Amino acid sequence: MDLVLEAADHHLLTPYVYPAGWPEAEPCRQLLSLFVITNLGALALYLLFGTLSYYFIFDHELKKHPQFLENQVQREIIYALRSLPWISVPTVALFFAEVRGYSKLYDNIEDSPYGWPGVFLSMLSFLFFTDMGIYWIHRGLHHRWFYKRFHKPHHLWKIATPFASHAFHPVDGFMQSLPYHVYPFLFPLHKITYLGLYIFVNVWTISIHDGDYRVPQLLRHVINGSAHHTDHHLYFDYNYGQYFTLWDKIGGSYKSPTAFEGKGPHDYLRKLRENGSACPNSDTDKTE
Repeated sequence: MDLVLEAADHHLLTPYVYPAGWPEAEPCRQLLSLFVITNLGALALYLLFGTLSYYFIFDHELKKHPQFLENQVQREIIYALRSLPWISVPTVALFFAEVRGYSKLYDNIEDSPYGWPGVFLSMLSFLFFTDMGIYWIHRGLHHRWFYKRFHKPHHLWKIATPFASHAFHPVDGFMQSLPYHVYPFLFPLHKITYLGLYIFVNVWTISIHDGDYRVPQLLRHVINGSAHHTDHHLYFDYNYGQYFTLWDKIGGSYKSPTAFEGKGPHDYLRKLRENGSACPNSDTDKTE
């Protein structure tokens, strides 16, 4: 995040926003700048990629599903916009620690312990580390002590749209992002690689809510895609993973997506049409 802060200081904040006598390295200034940058960045990623996904990928036929709520898209967006500033508060604290040099982020490839191979390995280890962390945090949020207070708001959206991707309770949203922020304090990571991965995980979070269940045949039971996550919203205690199905299989929470078996939301809608909109008996009626 210090790369983004430096660019903002150089091109905008120092010449046009802050008083000339306020040093760029002053902690209060850095915290304030990080708060603004984090919120604007999160908002831009959410609205830009959420909108693109909603209009060009999301199947709007799903809005005819009986479990799609009235005014759902508007409600998802409003909930996300209310939560993002609160999620950013502890996130900024971690970004501030990065900027102050407490992480293992590095600037140059030469600083990598293993050069370019180390950069690529760190990308893979980041994905596997965060997938593991999110799995257990997500599963923990389904415990009865935490679910109703923190995670249930996200499960209001049974048939989610891309705009549901960030519609979390602030505690829930921050906890599930925590592995992303912890990783660079534990393992070396190139700064630009980290920035790219941070954008990627936000886009991925949108993608698993986009209702597009297409996955290459060979990867259907490896990649945790939209089909898997849709069943998580519908059936509650399955498919907690973020990118992969590995930890769901280890933890006994893996469920083969109903969309791959001809029993998903699209199949449910087809049955509705075939039955003259009379609701057939379907597993998709199950909720927690």
